[in-house]
Order: sequence, then C-alpha cells, then structure tokens
Amino acid sequence: MKIDILTLFPEMFAPLQTSIIGRAVDGGKLQINVIDIRDYTLDKHKKCDDTPFGGGAGMVMMPQPIASAIEAVDPDHTARRVYMSPKGRTFNQKIVLEYSKDEHLLLLCGHYEGVDQRVLDLFIDEELSIGDFVLTGGEIPAMAVVDAVARYVDGVINEQSLEQESFASGMLEYPHYTRPQEFMGLKVPDVLISGHHGKIDEWREKKSKEITLKNRPDLLNKE
Repeated sequence: MKIDILTLFPEMFAPLQTSIIGRAVDGGKLQINVIDIRDYTLDKHKKCDDTPFGGGAGMVMMPQPIASAIEAVDPDHTARRVYMSPKGRTFNQKIVLEYSKDEHLLLLCGHYEGVDQRVLDLFIDEELSIGDFVLTGGEIPAMAVVDAVARYVDGVINEQSLEQESFASGMLEYPHYTRPQEFMGLKVPDVLISGHHGKIDEWREKKSKEITLKNRPDLLNKE
C-alpha cells in the first residue's frame, strides 16, 4: 500500500518511522510519503494561508499550494483522496477495513481554520473525522488513520492478533495477563494457566461481553 500525506508540518510524522509501522516501511510492505505543501506554493515566502473572505478569526489554507501538491503526487487520481476534518464521517473499524483494500491513499491535513472549499470540491473524494472534537490540525488524525489501516496490510501484523482484538468481533477485547503469575497481590485467573483452551475461549468471550456492556453497550445493541 502507498500512503501520501500532505501537510504543512512534515516533522510531526516522525513517529511513523518507528515501531511496527517503521518496520513495515523498512521491509517494503508499506510506502509512506510525507509531502510538504509549502514546497508547492508559488509565493516566494512559502506562504500557504491567508485571511478568510467574509471576515472571522484565524487563517485559511490557500487552494493553489494544495492543488499543485495533489496534482504532483497523484496526477492520474489513482488514490482515494481524504481530507482530515471534524466535518467528515466518523472513522471506525469498518472504514479501516474499507481503506485497507485500497492500493493508494492520499491524506490531506488541514491546519488553522481549515482549507479553501474549492480544493475540497475539485480534488478531494471525502472528508474524515476521528471523533466529535476539534484539534489544531489534521496531522494527528492522519497518523491515527495510517496506524489503524497499515495494521491490515498483508504481513504487517500477525493475522491471529487482528482476529482477536477489539472491534474485530463486534465487541471490545478481553483482558491480557503475562508473567509474573502474582503481582502486588493480584493473581492471573486460574483458567488462563489451566491449559484448557476451550475454557479459556469461553472466559475470554465472557470477559469481552462484560467489558463491552460496561464501556460500549451501543456495540452490543448493534448485534
């Protein structure tokens, strides 16, 4: 999978060079390109924002640098072009699986008050939000999308891990334990060290339902 990220602050994406995502990139399973929108502005001072027509607080990202950047990295519009925005549909596991089937994603990160609407009308396929709150820019949401989607690229994560995690079965994941068997007076549940895989599966399913009922009962109502 190829993922292009358009941003005014490419240095914010350094975390994608580490851990599981970094290893996937190094291993050739994933290609992540972080594009500095400022490189495409025609302004000699690298200016990419201006005051909004109609007045109001803040600045708006200008259309020309964004349009030029998109045309440079995706000239034939082979990518699914997504603008990270609190006005978009809400990101969830269903969308993760949907995006994971794409060969090419392009994520546009807005900043300040957002981007000129004409860019969205002419160049963007859809808007995407990671929740009902507002951040200073689209960089952190874009990283969340990359991390979630990249895990489903073939070879990045063990398939068994993907099958057993939260939301994969429609419920939240069961608790995990490791050594030592007793820590600060709390013991690992006996069933997990019993060696009886059938009972372990029953315990995990029961705990998943309990946690989901407590923290996300809306997920159970969807069944």
